Amino acid sequence: MIIFALETSCDETSAAVLSSSRGDLKLLSNIVFSQIDIHKQYGGVVPEVAARHHIQNVIPVVAEALQKAKIKPSDIDLLAVTTGPGLVTSLIIGVETAKVLSFAWKKPLLAVNHMYSHIAANFYGNKIQFPAVCLVVSGGHTEIIHLKNYRQYKKIGATIDDAAGEAFDKVAKLLGLGYPGGPAISVYAEKFTEKMQFPNIKLPRPMINSKDFNFSFSGLKTAVLYASDKIRNKDENYQIAMSHYFQEAAIDVLVSKTIRAAKKLKVKTVLMAGGVAANKKLRETLRNEAEKNGYKFIVPEFKLCTDNAAMVAVAAYYLSEKKKVPLNSYEKIKTDCNWELK
Repeated sequence: MIIFALETSCDETSAAVLSSSRGDLKLLSNIVFSQIDIHKQYGGVVPEVAARHHIQNVIPVVAEALQKAKIKPSDIDLLAVTTGPGLVTSLIIGVETAKVLSFAWKKPLLAVNHMYSHIAANFYGNKIQFPAVCLVVSGGHTEIIHLKNYRQYKKIGATIDDAAGEAFDKVAKLLGLGYPGGPAISVYAEKFTEKMQFPNIKLPRPMINSKDFNFSFSGLKTAVLYASDKIRNKDENYQIAMSHYFQEAAIDVLVSKTIRAAKKLKVKTVLMAGGVAANKKLRETLRNEAEKNGYKFIVPEFKLCTDNAAMVAVAAYYLSEKKKVPLNSYEKIKTDCNWELK
């Protein structure tokens, strides 16, 4: 079975080809065109600009994915495309392109949820021991997902305001570190030493002791703002220290709630996914806590954490088995892309 996938939920235009044989998955290509350099000048993603560049890049990316995988459209068994959540103007480009390819190539088309795709990135090259919990952290979402198996999942916690990635970006902007904020804060935080202490800075851990598994990062972001107002000499040492304190506070909350969910649900595996899952300190801390408590810990390799079509293809593989997608025939497959399964 060969799956061709498209991803255009935000500012990455991506196409991938995945081959499966008796359950063994092999990624034949995963082409990603990033718009980070384009949006840096705006300090964040501009939806209209992102959509225009998707239009310019989607066909070349499709062609490159096919060429690198060394396949022809006739070799493909299933098309898959991200249908949400994401920026509507960006999603439309991928969805409409997939519809056209489905019609032209006479192949079935499967709609895939973006968040499930992030989780599915963990399935590539790994055998998951269920039940499991997955911390999904990105620029637009922060969620804890309970998985009974590869296809049964339920959201048990989410942010009530800012997502973790959004908070990283906003704090980085506040500190003058540029865009994207997550990698910038991580780099600065790594430079922190005890000599850079600012004793008066004490950042909160919002909702860390709440009985639910929800998150809140708007208060932490505001606390950084108020703490910054008290500091007169805002040099590089200040940027490094504040990056460290903020990252430490955010990680404390994310890890604490994930481990508590794992204990309550009596899982065997702790997973992590999403763009913020590329944060080295978060990966290291969650791994240590998970393994200390007896859980197997799995996180995708760095290139599969950010938005890409490979994760969409992997998700489509597992969803196609559940939906029993008819192969080698032209048929539009309607998939319920609501996040929670009823």
